[in-house]
Amino acid sequence: MTQKKRVFGTLILAVIIAAANPSYAQPEKDADQTLSPYFLVKSHDPDVDQLPLKSTEAHVNISGVIADVTVTQVYKNEGHKPLEAVYVFPASTRAAVYGMKMTIGERTITAKIREREQARQEYNQAKQAGKSASLLEQHRPNVFQMNVANILPSDVIQVELKYTELLIPTDTVYEFAYPTVVGPRYVDRQAHEAGSSDMWTANPYLHQGEPPTYTFNIIVDIAAGLRIQDMACDSHKTGINYKGPGFATVTLDPSEKQGGNRDFILKYRLAGGKIETGLLLYEGKEENFFLLMMQPPKRVVKSRIPPREYIFIVDVSGSMHGFPLNISKKLLKDLIGNLRPTDTFNVLLFAGGSQLMSEHSLPASPQNITRAINTIERQRGGGGTRLLPALKRALSLPKIEGFSRSIVIATDGYVSVEEQAFDLIRNNLGRANMFTFGIGSSVNRHLIEGMARVGMGEPFVITKPEQAPEKANRFRKLIESPVLTGIKLDFGRFKAFDVEPPGIPDVLADRPVIVFGKWRGRPRGIISIQGLTGEHSFSKKVDVSGITSLQTNSALRYLWARHRIALLSDYNRLNKQDERVKEVTQLGLTYNLLTAYTSFVAVDTQIRLKDGQAVTIKQPLPLPQGVSDYAVGGNRSFAGKSVSSFAAAPSILGFKNKAMEESLEHKKEDRLAGESEIDATSHDKSTIELGEIIITGDLPEKSIREVLKKHIRSFNICFRQALKKQPDLKGKIVFKMVIDATGRVTKVHPDKSTKKDSEFKRCMLQELKKLHFPASKGGKKSIVLITFVLK
Repeated sequence: MTQKKRVFGTLILAVIIAAANPSYAQPEKDADQTLSPYFLVKSHDPDVDQLPLKSTEAHVNISGVIADVTVTQVYKNEGHKPLEAVYVFPASTRAAVYGMKMTIGERTITAKIREREQARQEYNQAKQAGKSASLLEQHRPNVFQMNVANILPSDVIQVELKYTELLIPTDTVYEFAYPTVVGPRYVDRQAHEAGSSDMWTANPYLHQGEPPTYTFNIIVDIAAGLRIQDMACDSHKTGINYKGPGFATVTLDPSEKQGGNRDFILKYRLAGGKIETGLLLYEGKEENFFLLMMQPPKRVVKSRIPPREYIFIVDVSGSMHGFPLNISKKLLKDLIGNLRPTDTFNVLLFAGGSQLMSEHSLPASPQNITRAINTIERQRGGGGTRLLPALKRALSLPKIEGFSRSIVIATDGYVSVEEQAFDLIRNNLGRANMFTFGIGSSVNRHLIEGMARVGMGEPFVITKPEQAPEKANRFRKLIESPVLTGIKLDFGRFKAFDVEPPGIPDVLADRPVIVFGKWRGRPRGIISIQGLTGEHSFSKKVDVSGITSLQTNSALRYLWARHRIALLSDYNRLNKQDERVKEVTQLGLTYNLLTAYTSFVAVDTQIRLKDGQAVTIKQPLPLPQGVSDYAVGGNRSFAGKSVSSFAAAPSILGFKNKAMEESLEHKKEDRLAGESEIDATSHDKSTIELGEIIITGDLPEKSIREVLKKHIRSFNICFRQALKKQPDLKGKIVFKMVIDATGRVTKVHPDKSTKKDSEFKRCMLQELKKLHFPASKGGKKSIVLITFVLK
């Protein structure tokens, strides 16, 4: 090889390593870099504690249809330098955050609600003065940021926040979802172009399979009001203690203390499939509030269903690589495979770019369905997540006369363009209904729910492959016939005002009609609701005079205000001069609520840091369970230029040239693994193969082999690199792994009989530690001996 080729090869390899291993790059952003998440780069300063968050715990009280949640975060400085901790965390999209307090030793400081800029100013002044302080801000309706300033060495600071939310049953099933981690967001802008509301996306992440560095716990107390028929938590291992027909306590199993890498989802059903309906009243000192929940009629299936056109938009970006994309494949196979012969459809795949199956929708013939399913099956996931261009392209497709169009989007939602997406959909209302499928263990529910809401459709969230058929079947039912249309509400003599929503949209799913509002005077009169179910009229009435106002319904003031704020700002792009910004700000200040324009700030009165300045540490987050390193690696910048193209377009070319796609896909994997044609040697024919596997535990050998086979290319790279120094490296090498009940590798080391090259062993140990296996059904750890054959 000439000197010129060596230099060129070194440069190319440097770019490839930077793209594949973002931890080589520095977290700091220059003006030309893309704003994006990055992998944690461990500090060499032993005096700095890089992991200040030690635990997060939620205590949930559910009374009837209202959940009240207390979240406690504990920060401790185990280093020798004072810290400022920054922690980005999620919440429910319906959460009304109404309180916060900070505890330092014996002192507890109750936070005050302030306009966002004023709260930030008070916090910074306290930080500069050496006082401990905490600041809670909202970046998205479901993404918050906690800053805790001046945590001195050995300090323990506890921050507690409170929120309430309404539980709305669907198909008679109540669901409480507690998000635990914010997934990495793709930002298609340079750092200097991004506004302050997007800066949080530049956050450190751990590698795939690495557990959270803090512990997680949750306790749920339920007073359902009616007898609980059944209850289950599929996301985490829990214990359920029934304390009476309508009372239960749910606790997290001790083995789940590192379960803060996926949404906690609890579902329950009341006896006889009943749901809490009727009128709740609250009489306050200055204002009175009500909540009306009315059970819709049973779904009536129309005898004649008009032909429909479906546009399937499928996310095949880096964050969907592996587990999430496998769920998407199962879902799309079900949805497309069950289209009616009278339907037409199209498929648009997107990552850094997009590719259409056809410039116009095609008949749902067996040949077209097979072609679409096969192409989706070949996707592997890679590249950025450019959602907006994909949406624009789908919405601009020519519409077929006489066909009702539905757009179906399958994505994890790991983007930062929520408001732009909502605007785009809103501006194209009438062209299609929008149905969204959030795919993965911790999806961006704000985007998933918001796109469906403004697109007059329904959102679905799928966390496991086995849920795909049931969700697909639910989707088909919604399409066939809405539950209730043409809804009209009459309050009669009940003096209601400031009613939310001002107009009630069609009810597609089997869930109650929800109406918030205020009332004045004496509660009396009849509230009636009317509409159409199928081809028949529907009517229901509530006698207000028979309802008692209760002080236990005080959360209604928060829920009304939060619902009003949602309509004004959650799904709109607002500039600072917009009148709605003033209204949202005033609502936040009046009702003591966290919003995009109001924040909570707590400041200690004591000056605690008298010399020096605190080191700012961003708390690293775990990748959501099932999400691969591609979600972070595909977004990084190198040498001031975006390198997301390294993992972009090849995976979406399936409709045009299958052979080219597969060829490019393999090249992409080689680059991401650190291989290059420049490194090609006579060792290319040398391979590492799986040999005997001995298991102590209940993990099936088939499952273990499947995981290992997916990573065989990485093992081969270790082998070929080692061959350069030791060409005679052949034979067998045995590794011993300990896999805990969640499928995480806790220990791995070479078997004592192994005497192979040390560099090869180090490389293999590093790769094996990254693996994540299926969870144990028996809740036990497994010990596995794996033999690799070097040829």
